[in-house]
Amino acid sequence: MNQAANNPTIFGIPNCDTVKAARAWLAEHGLAHAFVDFKKQGVDEAALARWLAQLGWQALLNTRGTTWRKLSEAERAGVTDATSASALMRSQPSVIRRPVVQWLGGEVSVGFDPADWQARLNRGTAAGVA
Repeated sequence: MNQAANNPTIFGIPNCDTVKAARAWLAEHGLAHAFVDFKKQGVDEAALARWLAQLGWQALLNTRGTTWRKLSEAERAGVTDATSASALMRSQPSVIRRPVVQWLGGEVSVGFDPADWQARLNRGTAAGVA
């Protein structure tokens, strides 16, 4: 298997425990990756549109995190579709579930699932959605 062909790009926040675990897992498996800190660099609108198209806004919106809980009731109630969720995610990237992974094949996954990631490596495609 050519692991170089499977190198993903990880989008997230470096101090997020799930992102840390995901990056550590990649290192343990000898898999290089690019990292994009969307808290510092912001979220690219075209990338966010692709993520929303592939995963849906409900999968990307982290309603369990601190950022979501700190929103006012009106702000939370205002998120009702992809457009309103996208606007919130662009203005407050910390509300995006992490990590978002762009696999070489163009597929996107969200969250860290070691079994799913191992299956991707075993297939040698790094494609598919978690």
